[in-house]
Amino acid sequence: MPSFDIVSQVNSMEVENAVNQAKKELANRFDFKGSKAEIVLEKTEIKLSAEDAYKVRTLNEMVIAKLSKRGISLKSVEECDPEISPLGHTRQSLKLKNGIASDVAKQITGFIRDGKFKVTTQIQGDEVRVSGKSRDDLQAVIAAVRVHEFPVSLQFGNFRD
Repeated sequence: MPSFDIVSQVNSMEVENAVNQAKKELANRFDFKGSKAEIVLEKTEIKLSAEDAYKVRTLNEMVIAKLSKRGISLKSVEECDPEISPLGHTRQSLKLKNGIASDVAKQITGFIRDGKFKVTTQIQGDEVRVSGKSRDDLQAVIAAVRVHEFPVSLQFGNFRD
């Protein structure tokens, strides 16, 4: 039976490349000369820190621009509120979301079910498996899900015949 998976993943190499580009821009920017601003990439988040809120906002804009140029959906990036210390030093983190939350997975399966497609859906952890009798039905589901707006970025993979 043909099937495919609907997943929400962020390409970690593209994130790393975007952060490296932002670091290079930070090193060359005149308004950051001599300041203690930094961009740190951890496993699932990007940490920004600078001397004041304005510089952190500028770092945020730089990183977001680099991520979007590298083809990473901004739906996969969650911006946390900046933390300002009593001395004025500011930190902010950008969290990278991987996987489909259960409520969003239910929303996707409900949308497919309401579309009256001749397919079955299963929620498997942080992905949704769609299977049907013909490839054409599966391709119709992919087209419908691509057009509909969901709160996460979706990719389609593991297509089996």
